[in-house]
Amino acid sequence: MTLEYPTFVHMDQKLYIYNSLAREKQEFTPIVKGRIGLYVCGPTVYSDVHLGNCRTFTSFDVIYRYLQHIGYKVRYVRNITDVGHLEGDADSGAEDKISKKARLESLEPMEIAQKYTLGFHDMMRIFNNLSPDIEPRATGHILEQIEMVQKILDNGYGYEVNGSVYFDTEKFAKEEDIYGKLSGRVVEDLLSETRELKNQSEKRHPSDFAIWIKADPSHLMQWNSPWSRGFPGWHLECSAMSTKYLGETFDIHAGGSDLKFPHHENEIAQNFGACKCQPANYWIHANMLLMNGRKMSKSDGNSITPMQLFTGENENISKGYSPMVIRFFMLQSHYRSTLDLTDEALGGAEKGYRRLMAACQSLDQLQPRKSGQDSEHNQAILTGLDHIYREMNDDFNTPRALARIFELVQIINKLQGGQIPLEQIEASTLERLKSELPEFVFNIFGLKDETTEEGEAEILDQVMQVVIEMRSKARADKNYEMSDLIRDRLQERKIILKDGKEGTQWSIEN
Repeated sequence: MTLEYPTFVHMDQKLYIYNSLAREKQEFTPIVKGRIGLYVCGPTVYSDVHLGNCRTFTSFDVIYRYLQHIGYKVRYVRNITDVGHLEGDADSGAEDKISKKARLESLEPMEIAQKYTLGFHDMMRIFNNLSPDIEPRATGHILEQIEMVQKILDNGYGYEVNGSVYFDTEKFAKEEDIYGKLSGRVVEDLLSETRELKNQSEKRHPSDFAIWIKADPSHLMQWNSPWSRGFPGWHLECSAMSTKYLGETFDIHAGGSDLKFPHHENEIAQNFGACKCQPANYWIHANMLLMNGRKMSKSDGNSITPMQLFTGENENISKGYSPMVIRFFMLQSHYRSTLDLTDEALGGAEKGYRRLMAACQSLDQLQPRKSGQDSEHNQAILTGLDHIYREMNDDFNTPRALARIFELVQIINKLQGGQIPLEQIEASTLERLKSELPEFVFNIFGLKDETTEEGEAEILDQVMQVVIEMRSKARADKNYEMSDLIRDRLQERKIILKDGKEGTQWSIEN
């Protein structure tokens, strides 16, 4: 298949994606020419979004933007998990994460889900991530999940015990040679793994997992089903919702690397159990975010929230960093590589980001000269632009694409400073540079120019809206100490909050 690239892109370029299922880069071929079905596992909305999640969703945002740019019509589906994700990812003997938070805060589960869904959306906007085309919730698709459980039972890959339904992994592994392929785990090891769970004795085999769980009378979220009043297993929702909106087999399934097992491995099993087909042709996994070379951990102080990263109120950093600097920092690492967040690395990213924004501003001011010629600098620009696409077509390699962009930044700075005469650049080349470079920087990489007064004002307002929401939450929870602390810390920085009938407004004191 030939992709419909813009006219300035070589038509022989092909897109290669690292497929976790095959453990190799493969040429991408969509099921339907010119169209892509993309499913991304979204957040479990029981707490504020973690910075590592922000990195994952930003990586997939760039991929979504690039696929659209090279001519595909993409249906991007990203779910909201608002039921079924149990503490410890166990099948039983543990409480649903959202139900647990609802009990702790004396709220309805849907109040918890709504509050943290809105907070997640706010943070995605701050990082300038595009919204998905469809954002289904697990609680809105209970019927589809019940139907999938029944199909799995009808095909002989599930069994019911005391109102709960389990997936028969041992039978599936014997009949279908795919269990363990995604995670790379040996089937015998998968089947031998066990945990001491409340209802372990109900299972035929310790590795079997629940696809429908009978609820205790005290469980806050439960629905009628042919087997019991209960709720779906966590893995089931993505199988049911991806099938509903993208078909039994679609193009790309994406998520964090921590979801390979058990979540994605069990998704594949469920889909095969229901329809005898692989849910996705390509599986993409983003790697984790580290801090100071280690996994983030609140217990040892090696952690930071997005808001702390913006404000600088954290002992691990020397100052606050703007959302676009952080996004630029994320782009400097390949999505499949770990990303180590350090104060030094953020400081370097800030310098690089500002240098890039300055070059884009300079580029906008350059005007072609009639005597343009086919010089080595002219060719360097054309080659550099082509190479940006080559890097992105090599499994969305943003750090190498950025390196190519900064080679062009050097040329732009020399053109602006007169070290390279503008007469040496053909008008058509300069026109292409002025078109494609900003396209990559702003529309594909999703950066905004915060270095202008307008850009700074927009970003500050977005951040302040999140701060105001956090303060409102603290007041609603009667945590007046935190509410007052937020107000006082802002006032120290001459930011004044005013509470009124229409909500809280903020202003900067002169």
